[in-house]
Amino acid sequence: MTRAAHIAAAGVIVLAAPGIAQHDSASADLASPLFTSHELLELTIEAPLNTVFKERGQESSYHDAVMKFTASDGTPVTLNIKVKTRGKFRLQRSTCNFPPIRVNFARKEVENTVFAGQDKLKLVTHCQNGRDDYEQNVLLEHLIYRSYNLLTDLSFRTRLARITYVDTDRDNADSLTKYAFFIEDEDLLAGNRGWQALELMQVPPAAYDQRQLNLVDVFQFMVGNTDWDAYLKDDEQPSCCHNIKVIGDPAGPVYPVAYDFDWTGLINARYARPAESLGTRSVRQRVFRGVCGSPASVEAVLPLFNEQREAIYALFQGQAGLDEKHIKEAVEYLDEFYEIINDPRKVEREMIRDCRRMGE
Repeated sequence: MTRAAHIAAAGVIVLAAPGIAQHDSASADLASPLFTSHELLELTIEAPLNTVFKERGQESSYHDAVMKFTASDGTPVTLNIKVKTRGKFRLQRSTCNFPPIRVNFARKEVENTVFAGQDKLKLVTHCQNGRDDYEQNVLLEHLIYRSYNLLTDLSFRTRLARITYVDTDRDNADSLTKYAFFIEDEDLLAGNRGWQALELMQVPPAAYDQRQLNLVDVFQFMVGNTDWDAYLKDDEQPSCCHNIKVIGDPAGPVYPVAYDFDWTGLINARYARPAESLGTRSVRQRVFRGVCGSPASVEAVLPLFNEQREAIYALFQGQAGLDEKHIKEAVEYLDEFYEIINDPRKVEREMIRDCRRMGE
């Protein structure tokens, strides 16, 4: 069966309009500057947070808010925005008293600002106000995305911010300043390459671009992520896949793009637990979740990880705000990964032989 036939059999529902023309990514970035820099954004968001955070369901509504910052030329900027809660696990009150947010920009209002070209963006927040390690988790997850960017441009870019939140529901309330990061929109990631963001009921492994699939498999193993599925939908969403976005052309090929790394072993968040089916006791224990295939296909992408090793380590060692304890733990966790991929016997034992068989 051809790749196009595999995709057709999976039942494609196209999110974007068909017939998107090819775009030059560099030209698109000029019109959308947010993710072309790694400079820390300093922002203030004034919003009725008490009201916003009461809405913890999937049908939350947008609320008027204001974003303030200083442009690179020193000009003060004020934007009228809308915000609402988003997410699944981190949306639960028992997990996060400060849940993730979606920010809705007015396109005309953000022209000639750092947010030019943006419409709706995910904002990953610090989750818990009273625990410093949760803010460290934000920095670590941002660095996981940046590590992914080093390995492939078919990955979501992020922009780190230091945000002062002002709850307008409260008179004379103290402000709160925490790290957060914005995540690139999936339709822009796909559209800038002339592709589409796709919804499929399922994606057979053969339908994917194989090298990109293998890269994702190994990357998820590197960061210790088992909370994903590139092939099947889960019970909580109408289409494939779990923490994987599918982009490409309905006729093929299609590409998996991983996101949402808070349950990784590299972060080791307080709330993260491995699935019972894996038989592991901690998310720090790596499990290779790539589907069984040719051993050579996995081994073919390992040199790329070695080529980017120093650059990946430098991200964690050079991140302002990341404390020494978390730097040390991150480096040690990466050391274990590189010890595995540079030992053929360990690659065979811990990756190739431990591969996932469809249905598991």
